[in-house]
Amino acid sequence: MRIAVAYDNGEIFQHFGRTEQFKVYDIEDGKVTSSKIVGTNGQGHGALAGVLGELGADVLICGGIGAGAQNAVSMAGVKLYGGVTGSADEAVSAYLSGSLDFNPNVMCDHHYHDEGHSCGSHGCGEHTCGSHGCGH
Repeated sequence: MRIAVAYDNGEIFQHFGRTEQFKVYDIEDGKVTSSKIVGTNGQGHGALAGVLGELGADVLICGGIGAGAQNAVSMAGVKLYGGVTGSADEAVSAYLSGSLDFNPNVMCDHHYHDEGHSCGSHGCGEHTCGSHGCGH
């Protein structure tokens, strides 16, 4: 099994669509056998699901993730555990022990009117983004 974690400086990165690195853990017999940090080469949002596919990830642990990216991850056959905060290594240990605290209904929560960022079509639905899934 291979677990990918949206990663930044030891912590779970909280904006999946802007993830610059994944920490990838190889698991055998319920234990981490190796891990490495892999760059995303500037890919964003839905394209990151392709990166996960190329990495052979079975599981994604991340912070906030919009509906469009959730759909792309699901279509790539990767099991999503979103809404997770804290240490990447500790989250993987918690996952392996069956005690990972995650939010099965995680949605993006990073869009604010003063951010100067357009949601495009990746799934928010707050302010004037449209009605494509965040449920704010």
